Amino acid sequence: MSQSEDPSRRDFLAASLAGAAVGVLASGQSAEAASPSPEKAAATVKVRYAELLPHEFRKRLAERPIAYLPLGTLEWHGEHLPLGADALQSEGLMIECARRLGGIVMPPIYLGPDRAKPTDDGKMLVGMDYADSTTPPRQLDGSCYWVPMGLHLLMVDAILAQLQRAGFRAVFADGHGPSRWSWVENLSERQARFGLKLFGVTKDISRLWKSQVDHAARNETSLVMHLRPDLVDLSQLPASRSVWPQGVARVFAADATAAHGKECFEQSVELVRQMFAQAGLL
Repeated sequence: MSQSEDPSRRDFLAASLAGAAVGVLASGQSAEAASPSPEKAAATVKVRYAELLPHEFRKRLAERPIAYLPLGTLEWHGEHLPLGADALQSEGLMIECARRLGGIVMPPIYLGPDRAKPTDDGKMLVGMDYADSTTPPRQLDGSCYWVPMGLHLLMVDAILAQLQRAGFRAVFADGHGPSRWSWVENLSERQARFGLKLFGVTKDISRLWKSQVDHAARNETSLVMHLRPDLVDLSQLPASRSVWPQGVARVFAADATAAHGKECFEQSVELVRQMFAQAGLL
């Protein structure tokens, strides 16, 4: 604004700016409130591999060359949980690990191994189809994930080869029980073959691990309530505790809470941090 500009115009602009400031304060937003909290800011950090632009990928890889591989399924988890519960839990945990500890989260694998047996009518029962809590044994609605162990091993090998090629130096994988067990069983051999540091829920931490330690019961239900409460419907559980939910294993799912899910979630994230720290990755 020049010195010769009309003073009345300066007064008008000053009054307008002051009014705008009052309007912001009146709406209940202070300068501090307008700024996101550290927790909210962290929640916006992009860590999913598929969402990263090349420069973002290069930056995250250089800072912490760790990949996270969620081992999911599309599998019955009771009437009250989504069919993708395994991937929702494992990916949710890994996203939080990546935001706190660094690294990049791979897309979940939705195919996995499990026990299987043929029926007299030529069909195949898989996993929870013939668990003790499934009476009578039958194909549970929505389960669509089973692959032979050999194919699963080849699939994971191919992913590890590509991660090594992309520049990663370490991989943490976890999720669906049989996929977890296969991953852990082959850690040493794959580390030697691919030259990667590999991490999983091994025997030395399994007693303390609190993520996905039942099947659609209190633990998994609580975790999904913490991560995606919009996908849980406890009203689908039997009204009476004397009636056990079909295809659900261990503690009553009706006892699940989001608070318990958060507690289990935080303990598992801390165990991942400890594993990485002991390996010299942090």
